[in-house]
Amino acid sequence: MNELKLSGLTKFFGDFAAVQDVDVTVQADEVLCLLGPSGCGKTTTLRMIAGLESATKGCVFFGDRDVTALPARDRDVAMAFQFYALYPDLTVGQNLVYPLQAEGASPEEAADRLGQIADILQLSEVLDRYPHQLSEGEKQRVAVGRCVIRAPNAFLFDEPLSRLDAKLRDEMRGSIRKVLATLDRPTVIVTHDQLEAMTMGDRIAVMRDGKVEQVGRPLDVFERPANTFVAGFIGTPQMNLISGRCIAANDRELAIETAGHTISVSSDPFQTLPPEGAEVTMGFRPRAAARSAEGISLKSAKVFLCENMGAETLVHSDWAGQSIRALLQGPGWPEGQAHDVEVSEVALTLFGPDGTRIRRKSEQEAA
Repeated sequence: MNELKLSGLTKFFGDFAAVQDVDVTVQADEVLCLLGPSGCGKTTTLRMIAGLESATKGCVFFGDRDVTALPARDRDVAMAFQFYALYPDLTVGQNLVYPLQAEGASPEEAADRLGQIADILQLSEVLDRYPHQLSEGEKQRVAVGRCVIRAPNAFLFDEPLSRLDAKLRDEMRGSIRKVLATLDRPTVIVTHDQLEAMTMGDRIAVMRDGKVEQVGRPLDVFERPANTFVAGFIGTPQMNLISGRCIAANDRELAIETAGHTISVSSDPFQTLPPEGAEVTMGFRPRAAARSAEGISLKSAKVFLCENMGAETLVHSDWAGQSIRALLQGPGWPEGQAHDVEVSEVALTLFGPDGTRIRRKSEQEAA
């Protein structure tokens, strides 16, 4: 089956650029999640793929075929919206096979495919029920099943789990991922939920203000964010970001001044160094903050909030006017207590003056 390719895809509404120069390729057996905050352009991008929005410029390809000018009905894509849109007067089974009947599939082929999808999505027991007799989770599974029962050019999902509660979302992530693993079609899922993107996508495209900030495998995006936006958006709880100024950068040491404090780390791991006087940002994950570690130490942070998360405690502290989060095993420190935040140098991410991450030499060696 052919890949899906977006080349320079752009959409203007008047003078407003909703999507700008999106270049992404989705392989035939790949799931790509478009992830970003509300209004970042991810749904508009999906609608341009489907043909529900016209592109101002750029192209949409299915394999070598340019479908940019084709209407939606001629693109042969299957799309599931966040609203179920089930036919109320048809049973679950009839809802599921309706797309196949519209395509002229034989009764034998429709029955065979219905059995497969119903089994994977655990709908076999409710095939004779009507939508009003279903739970919200069952309705969502029917909507997904009606989409994936076909063999179109691409599968498109727009916030497929947004209307479900937390428990149902957990269940549905696994069910949908199981179905997608059986498909040999490019699949694009729009979501603002990073957990959905991390667990369901083979790759993630993080969007902001209509632009793709980074595309990569979930773990790569988490461990090596392209810039401070991605670093702060990916991860729960989000990465700590500390602003400072480079006061020394040589072949031995990198020294950063922030709020009257000087933090020194070895300069050897980094491929490039910021110039002296440049604004920089240091980042580290809350799980990297330890009670004791060999590395950098943020002295005398003061606890202002503790969130009990069961086996872990998320401790919010003020350090030199900047909020620091530490995720600790067991109980944290009492509110109001001063403490040191210790972070290993290997857990530190450094961003340059433009907010772009400074690569480490180990990445070059592994490439």
